[in-house]
Amino acid sequence: MNKAKRKAVIAGNWKMNKTPAEAKTLIEGIKPLVKDAGCGVVCCVPYVDLSVVLEAAKGTNIGVGAENCHWEKSGAYTGEISAEMLASMGVQYVIIGHSERRQYFGETNETVNKRVRAALDAGLNVILCVGESLAQREQGITSELVALQTKIALGGVSKDELKRVIIAYEPIWAIGTGKTATSAQANEVCKTIRETVASIYDADAAEALTIQYGGSMKPGNAPELLAQPDVDGGLIGGASLKPDDFAAIVKAAD
Repeated sequence: MNKAKRKAVIAGNWKMNKTPAEAKTLIEGIKPLVKDAGCGVVCCVPYVDLSVVLEAAKGTNIGVGAENCHWEKSGAYTGEISAEMLASMGVQYVIIGHSERRQYFGETNETVNKRVRAALDAGLNVILCVGESLAQREQGITSELVALQTKIALGGVSKDELKRVIIAYEPIWAIGTGKTATSAQANEVCKTIRETVASIYDADAAEALTIQYGGSMKPGNAPELLAQPDVDGGLIGGASLKPDDFAAIVKAAD
């Protein structure tokens, strides 16, 4: 991390976990453990938990995010939620392009870009996910693939709007598998993302961009990962459901 140029952000992605009652208990457990954090702290939760989490996090340093949004403001899109709906609730962040959305629900680079555009237009902060599969890494195309995902997702995003974007590098092969990219591997791809952003905008924009690592970051490996110069935080899965573990990662970022 380079705290002189950008802010570290630790964001929890709860995925499809926790009822509203369980979500309230989890947030209440996290609040006292992260109240003095020097980094940004965000919890991205299922839609049904947003109201209770927003209420429980009110007046704290915890930002609240959703896990996806649709690109249209309204319409015949059964089961979808618009960015405007999220913003109207007071939601601050939204995850876009998570690998599980791409893998299971047909997200493409183009629909990711449309969702990014809609989220920014609604005033939300975006956590944009990019990353490669194990087969793609073994083919040696990680850098090209991640650069392509980044370029397409940021199409039409101005330099000023980029200030409301965080990019999370997620090696798909390390999500929920117990495998983790080495600190050198994580930093190499985060550096590629930063260089790609510099090619789209300029060096200043790239240096100011927060880039997270999102592949099975845990208390045990967080200090080494977060010590890398181009890793500015984490998008945390399983560990975000355990207050002590999540707080330990926040502490490592501090």
